[in-house]
Amino acid sequence: MKDVVFRGAGVAIITPFTEDGINFEELGRIIEDQIAGGTDAIVITGTTGESATMSDEEHKAAIKYAVEKVAGRIPVVAGTGSNETAYAIQLSQYAEKVGADALLVVTPYYNKCTQKGLVKHYTAIADSVNIPIIMYNVPSRTGVNIQLSTYKELSKHPRIVAVKEASGDLSQIVKLRHECGDDLAVYSGNDDQIIPILSLGGQGVISVLSNVAPREAHNICQLFFDGKVKEAAQLQIDFIDLIGALFCEVNPIPVKVAMRMKGYNAGPLRLPLTEMEPEHEMLLKKCLEAHKLL
Repeated sequence: MKDVVFRGAGVAIITPFTEDGINFEELGRIIEDQIAGGTDAIVITGTTGESATMSDEEHKAAIKYAVEKVAGRIPVVAGTGSNETAYAIQLSQYAEKVGADALLVVTPYYNKCTQKGLVKHYTAIADSVNIPIIMYNVPSRTGVNIQLSTYKELSKHPRIVAVKEASGDLSQIVKLRHECGDDLAVYSGNDDQIIPILSLGGQGVISVLSNVAPREAHNICQLFFDGKVKEAAQLQIDFIDLIGALFCEVNPIPVKVAMRMKGYNAGPLRLPLTEMEPEHEMLLKKCLEAHKLL
């Protein structure tokens, strides 16, 4: 059995920007509040962190800063995926060098490689580092779905230890668990499917909700792990309205606006992301207020 990177709720943390860079002071404040709130891992420079709009310098600086700020208190998972394998390797090696505990590597987007291409892509990255890799399957964003045979092949690699599954297809996850067992841990990539995936042997969630409700996202998982399945499921159900509001527009638009509402200097969204529609912003605020998160 491979070691898991973390159990519970890892926050897919936002990146607070200024008009000309990253607001590291505010990022540090957010990280500290996440740890105080019970977050089980910090996932830096993921897609929720707007990594696709970052320069190489910013991307690397954010990873280094998060590692140094967390200082070993909980795992730091660095998003190092790219649609160019060579660049993903470069970022992954840098993240390992500065002390990241693991890597989150999204499937190549736009290129839409074949399943053979996915095997070669992930294998090349895993062969280039000595820390664990969590694959990220999000076909609604990337245009390619990791198929069962591909999971089976990649699970044989000692450093490919898990997948963040955001396909939304629970049947696929059942089959994945059957074929790969403990050779490939599963994290939910959708906040509305935490409990279903935990019930299939999942290890937790890489969560957008955790940005605004770290304690609650952690508790959904911890209650389940503690055998309090009914209470865990009810907490998941209770927060479905807020989860929906956080995805009423393209992620991470709503969560970044929500963080501003909570008093964080989250800064601007980077184009092509734009500000929320007023009616959606009103809905989001009502949900945050209803859960006493403002």
